[in-house]
Amino acid sequence: MHFQLPDPVIPDHVPQSLVRPFPYVFGMTTRDNPFTEWAASVHDGPDIFYAPHAYPGATPAWIVRRMEDLRKIYFDTETFSSKDFSPFAKLIGETWTNLPAEIDPPDHAKYRAFVNPLFTPAAMAKLENKIRGYAVDYIEGFRESGNCEFMSDFAFEFPIKVFLELMDFPLSNTKQFLEWETGLLHSLDLETIATATRNVVGFLREEIEARRKQPRDDMISYALSVEIEGRKLNDDELVGFAFNLFIGGLDTVSTNMGLHFLHLARNPQDQVFLRENPKRIPHAIDEMMRAYAAVTTFRTCTKETEFGGVKMMPGDKVAMSTTLAGRDPEAFPKPEEIRFDRSPRHVSFGFGPHMCVGMHLAKREMRIAIEEFVTRIPEFRVKSDHEIEYHLGMIQPVTLPLVW
Repeated sequence: MHFQLPDPVIPDHVPQSLVRPFPYVFGMTTRDNPFTEWAASVHDGPDIFYAPHAYPGATPAWIVRRMEDLRKIYFDTETFSSKDFSPFAKLIGETWTNLPAEIDPPDHAKYRAFVNPLFTPAAMAKLENKIRGYAVDYIEGFRESGNCEFMSDFAFEFPIKVFLELMDFPLSNTKQFLEWETGLLHSLDLETIATATRNVVGFLREEIEARRKQPRDDMISYALSVEIEGRKLNDDELVGFAFNLFIGGLDTVSTNMGLHFLHLARNPQDQVFLRENPKRIPHAIDEMMRAYAAVTTFRTCTKETEFGGVKMMPGDKVAMSTTLAGRDPEAFPKPEEIRFDRSPRHVSFGFGPHMCVGMHLAKREMRIAIEEFVTRIPEFRVKSDHEIEYHLGMIQPVTLPLVW
């Protein structure tokens, strides 16, 4: 897909020698494999460089390619702020922020403290049977036909069902949520992103109001009941909390599942291994999370600083590409090899204070999906005449037709 990218605006403090093209442009699609040659070519270049079109809306950002440097930035929340790393609230002229993802320490801790109990391993374990039931329903729906379009028949809808369960939203909202999610996360057009944001926020505000009048056993009712430093959450905090769950709980799980099942479809020996060794599935997921890390978040530089020999100024955006980190040859010997015995220490769920709060739920959904698929479906592969196309930004197969 070809868009006319805007002319680059390069600030005075950025040396021309560090301005380089960056292939991972939000909103674009590609038929190249963004994990192999692309990541390797970026790792051949400087540790840190300035890309003209790296931030949503095709604006510039610093690219930090090495795992070790990303870990330092994750921890230096004073110099590299998470505030406003996503464009959503600003696009529609509102003041909420994704909560707790866009809150910096020390305030971050108090918000995180009220969110954490919702996502403990013990809390997520209670959902095991529900999640498994949804997975089985979807798989049994297409098992006998000998094929599926994995993204639309499973990967998108399955995590949305789990999210609707946690939020106590009607399951009939699945299709509508999918449409909004696509507009939010896979468009280069700011007006499309803004429209999707308005729709989601409008829906969430109505649900918050409904729970005020009639609380239930769900996450929004819980947020309405908690107190932080002796006060209830205000409207911006409630919208930011609910929006963060919406954006974090849906697309990232779909994306990772698409990439993991694409790997398994192309590597039947790995399917055989997981069928014969189901207890190794969590290790396999960790290795695939490293090798096919899909998410880029952003930090904003708060003060003039020198990092890795590069001068950064207030307002500079810094791309936190887990894709590059997972393929860093200094962190992972032979990063192109996918080895289920590797047990890597990846940053695909983030690192430091902003480690993904929904990590245990995401891992559970991915594990159950693979367990049920390899149990119920014989050896599967990508349909023979299909060329894989990937969304960029959040790197995701556009479609994934599987046959067995």
